[in-house]
Amino acid sequence: MGFLRLAGTIRGIRSRLKTMAHCNGCIQKRVFSGGSGGIDGEDSVLPVMIVGAGPVGLTLAILLTRLGIKCAILEKNTGFSRHPQAHFINNRSMEVFRKIDALADEILRHQPLVDTWRKFIYCKSLVGPIFGLVDHMRPEDFDHSWSPVSVAHFSQYKLMRLLLKQLENIGFSVRSDYSLSSGDCKHLGLKILLGHECVSISDSKDAVSVTTRLTEAGRQVEKEFKCKFVVGTDGSASMVRKLMGIGMSGERNLQNLISVHFTSHDLGQYLMNERPGMLFFVFNTEAIGVLVAHDLTEGEFVLQLPFYPPQQEFEDFSHKACKELVFKLAGRELADVNVLDIKPWVMHAEVAERFSAFDNRVILAGDAAHRFPPAGGFGMNTGIQDAHNLAWKLASILKGTTSPSFLSTYETERRQIALFNTALSVQNFHAAMAIPAALGLDPKIANSMHRTVNNVLGAVLPTKLQKTVLDGIFRIGRMQLSDSLLNESNPVGSSRLENLRRVFEEGKSLQLQFPAEDLGFRYSSGALVPETDGSSSSSSEELPSGRRKDYIPSSLPGARLPHMEIQLLSPHLPNTNTFSTHDLSSLDKIEFLLLIAPTTESYKLAQAAFKVAEEHNVSLKVCVIWQRNATANGQSEAALSPWTNFVDVVEARNRPTADSWWDICGIADKGAILVRPDDHIAWRAKSEIRDDPVLLFKQVFRDVLRLSP
Repeated sequence: MGFLRLAGTIRGIRSRLKTMAHCNGCIQKRVFSGGSGGIDGEDSVLPVMIVGAGPVGLTLAILLTRLGIKCAILEKNTGFSRHPQAHFINNRSMEVFRKIDALADEILRHQPLVDTWRKFIYCKSLVGPIFGLVDHMRPEDFDHSWSPVSVAHFSQYKLMRLLLKQLENIGFSVRSDYSLSSGDCKHLGLKILLGHECVSISDSKDAVSVTTRLTEAGRQVEKEFKCKFVVGTDGSASMVRKLMGIGMSGERNLQNLISVHFTSHDLGQYLMNERPGMLFFVFNTEAIGVLVAHDLTEGEFVLQLPFYPPQQEFEDFSHKACKELVFKLAGRELADVNVLDIKPWVMHAEVAERFSAFDNRVILAGDAAHRFPPAGGFGMNTGIQDAHNLAWKLASILKGTTSPSFLSTYETERRQIALFNTALSVQNFHAAMAIPAALGLDPKIANSMHRTVNNVLGAVLPTKLQKTVLDGIFRIGRMQLSDSLLNESNPVGSSRLENLRRVFEEGKSLQLQFPAEDLGFRYSSGALVPETDGSSSSSSEELPSGRRKDYIPSSLPGARLPHMEIQLLSPHLPNTNTFSTHDLSSLDKIEFLLLIAPTTESYKLAQAAFKVAEEHNVSLKVCVIWQRNATANGQSEAALSPWTNFVDVVEARNRPTADSWWDICGIADKGAILVRPDDHIAWRAKSEIRDDPVLLFKQVFRDVLRLSP
């Protein structure tokens, strides 16, 4: 049988699945630009330069290196930020991290306890009356029915520490001594170069040149590095995007905010004991703000405050002023507030007009390609999934499996998702505004008043007087929250409280989890074979509702491979340990996966797929999925000989009434599913194939990998 003996743990199963032999003769060519592109290559041109050492850039570096592609990272800052920033990691991103040496397990082990962050709380103060609370977690979020891993609440800077540790484990080093000379790409791989600001990018026939500026021995110097591809993961103000002249489209300046990072063990312990939650929306007559509890045990918080320049200035938010605002929102003074950092930022909802330049040799990913309102947590998660989509495509090109034009599928696929997630994030932002609007604090009115002050008074009054007027307007607005008005005895207050209850009852407040979008997003075109019978109409074409919708598994081309618990079917091993269908693929190789049932027709289909994959220098693994309680009899080994890169598995349904694999996928057991290296479905047959299977798979691989006939 084409599967080695395994240890008795799930991790052992995953490890052995990674090391299965390649199909005979599947040795991938390395012909791109005449260089090896490998980890040990001696190229004078670096295969991939990543600009920006945030979570997206670090993740991409891990994925590329695991695939054997040499890369390096340039970071303009001289250190890594301690500002918590993003903090919610959705199912799909956790599935990616799960494959990086159990990184997901480490995140789950170090995150705060779920019961301390599962709720959003709306209140008058952190110690005062509660308007309402929303619990965003359901039992199905933890039972691994649709995903092998749960979501997580984990601050971005802590995630980056774990990503950096992963990079160190595979040979990366962080450098700030700038000892590399200009153009020295031979020794540049596996490096993170701090203090290198990208200032220009140019291209030639054989390479892309990246010029960086840095401070060396007290003076500014420039260095030039040559590479085959540049990936800009340098954030929402991306210099790579600007240098390429790529514009952004969408809604700008949705809201100006001040972000205050502080610690208070006093506040953390109180909230943990009395009203644990992730987000606290606080509305009172003295202040309005949103408190993000990054870790109640450690007492780490970020306070988001509305900001109205130019009347308000960043200097108005001193450490002392921010500390006083924390007290006003808390409802009492706190003994140990320590303000660590204060940052202004602007909320946008925009997507880059293009995701690439220079014939797909300069690529954008993460916030460089799209910037969303934080509502719903789609920013970093979309970026992580950009990296997952991009890594295997870059590796396929650099290893000579396909041509550089294949990278056009990255923009085709990921820009579609970015546009949808932008619309959903805007919908979530408006949902977040439903609560203050119900309380008589419609943010649209506040923004309208701010524009009026700017447009009408800006030309006739000095800025200080404008600020006085604006502060007076906002003070009057906050009086809508006074106890004398907002109570059941006051007709106006009673009506507003009823509106507030209706928002909560109808689920119209801000949501945290979006399973249908997190797991159910699907590429409608790109590196896949769309179906022609109308069943491929994309769910992403639906308008986002801003409500939580359940994930529905799908085997449509472009969809994520459904998760199901399975067991090895082997005469040599007891089939007691379960693992996920997602464990059938590995991050360490560019390998397609063909899922079939143990039928004569399907075995013939697999034989044809192996033959065509070998002709195209594509690695292929076949997984034969048997029904529950089946026993191994060597049938697959005989039917697939001489090919050995296959595995027999059996469904491990927990309930006798649970759907079979083929029922979940919505196709007959004589059908088949071809899965890409990133666990998205490239092609499927819903029933038995009656055409010549060799000709069929030749066309499938040509269409998916954009190969010449």
